[in-house]
Amino acid sequence: MKNITLTLFFGLILSVSGFGQSTADYSISLTTIWNATDHTSVPEDAHWSELVGATHNTANAFFELGVVSPNTDGIKDMAELGNNTNFMSEVNTAISTNKADQWINAGNLAGAVGTFSIDNLQVSENFPLITLVSMVAPSPDWFIAVNSIDLRSGNNSVNNGWKDSFTLDVFAYDAGTDDGTDYTSANAVSNPRVGVFKITGAPINGNKMGTITFTYNASTLNTVSHHPIETIKIFPNPTKGHVTVSNIQNSDLKSIQLYNVLGRLVKDIPTGNSLSKINLNLTNLSKGLYLFKLNSMDGKTKTSKLIVK
Repeated sequence: MKNITLTLFFGLILSVSGFGQSTADYSISLTTIWNATDHTSVPEDAHWSELVGATHNTANAFFELGVVSPNTDGIKDMAELGNNTNFMSEVNTAISTNKADQWINAGNLAGAVGTFSIDNLQVSENFPLITLVSMVAPSPDWFIAVNSIDLRSGNNSVNNGWKDSFTLDVFAYDAGTDDGTDYTSANAVSNPRVGVFKITGAPINGNKMGTITFTYNASTLNTVSHHPIETIKIFPNPTKGHVTVSNIQNSDLKSIQLYNVLGRLVKDIPTGNSLSKINLNLTNLSKGLYLFKLNSMDGKTKTSKLIVK
């Protein structure tokens, strides 16, 4: 059985080709329609907190329906207070681990009805998902959102693979951190917290609270500065524990993974492509044969054998 495992495992060794990376220009408008007919009532001081978010490459990076919101309180503070300090920190953490690439802030709206606008947002093919959130204010812990919308169409022959202009309905969600049932309910902390859910009952009644339009303006395809991951160098090999991974700048390298001969993941290292090289300390690994796997943003991989002496 061990020999079969090794054969299949090292059979994964691949070579990859480089592809051009595309960037798209989108304008975004979100128009709110909070009204007494659809949403029971409109408080006197109804407004919307700043519409904020990020472009990223992992679905549900910042919240997920049915899942308790992160204890770093980004969603909680945004939905309860309209305070985005912790949410921005979560986005910055995602940026530092190459899971997001930009913080977005479209400002706030002073009334129940209005339009948020984002002009000429540059979206990278490496980070094609977009999440935007804004507090329904006042409210216990309610917010409107679009979550992990993919701006890629899958058809590279049209718009370099980017979606043409489209419009979506926008709904309200409960962050699961406060048990209040009306816009102006007193503070009632949820203990324990519950998963984020769409508000289908009173007062919002499951009705949409706005629409969002993504307008495709243009896109570019850049093949000049892109380096395929097959050009990345790993040395020394064999190694006594210290390994250098070089030539990674502009390579679209997403992560480095190391597997033992049984196929078990022993190292998973997120990376960015702004550095020219990465120095790895593998001295804690047992001597033997490993599989060194490079993962690119577009799903391509390159694997090679690494011997630790």
